[in-house]
Amino acid sequence: MKLLLISNSTNYREPYLGWCQSLLTDFMKDSAEEILFVPYAGVDVGGKVYPESCDSYTARVRAVFEKLGKKILSVHEVKDPVKAVNEAKQIMVGGGNTFHLVAELHNNKLIEPIRRKVMEGTPYIGWSAGSNVACPTLCTTNDMPIVMPKSFKCLDLVPFQINPHYIDPYPENINDAIRHGGETRQVRLNEFLAVNQQITVVGLRESTALWVENCNITLKGTRDMIVLRYGCDPQEIAPESMFDFGIKPLNMV
Repeated sequence: MKLLLISNSTNYREPYLGWCQSLLTDFMKDSAEEILFVPYAGVDVGGKVYPESCDSYTARVRAVFEKLGKKILSVHEVKDPVKAVNEAKQIMVGGGNTFHLVAELHNNKLIEPIRRKVMEGTPYIGWSAGSNVACPTLCTTNDMPIVMPKSFKCLDLVPFQINPHYIDPYPENINDAIRHGGETRQVRLNEFLAVNQQITVVGLRESTALWVENCNITLKGTRDMIVLRYGCDPQEIAPESMFDFGIKPLNMV
């Protein structure tokens, strides 16, 4: 199994998928030319709303990957999405609204076919919502539930939950006028852990990604990731650290 699970597509004032282009290039170095893209998370893209937004989203992604020597076939462009997944040499799921993405994956009966293909070795790339759906469920997404999926069940490619775009609490000395008055991201995730006490949550900060090879994981990017478990202090893991599916270190950085 080979996965690249990216927190975010774009950093402030940077090109789309710019920060992770070298990472994508390395990951796809020996992969097939064609990538099957899943655009269902893109509900409002380029002034178009779903389902027309799939065309806008695919065009945006296609423009990036053509420069990397890859061809994009979107699952919304084919008559039989399940057949397209079964024949895919590489699968990529874009970010956007996780609830809408999961709803459409279930509506098009793609959860099990994608999971089976990836478990058999088909490379998988996801960012934001596309990383979230690699988890057992969507329950650690940051997104608004704009639709109700048939199930919260996701691809279950990794045994822990990912929270993309993890944001640290404001420092204590910040100006109170701009301090967020609601719950922090960690407080929200602690609520999840309170009722799901056996599940580990990985908070991926911006400009980070998980590179998964079989059961070994390497944190890529420029920032630490945070690991949250019920009843435990948060754990920080540095870039280029390697660990297993239980988030146990394989090396020390």
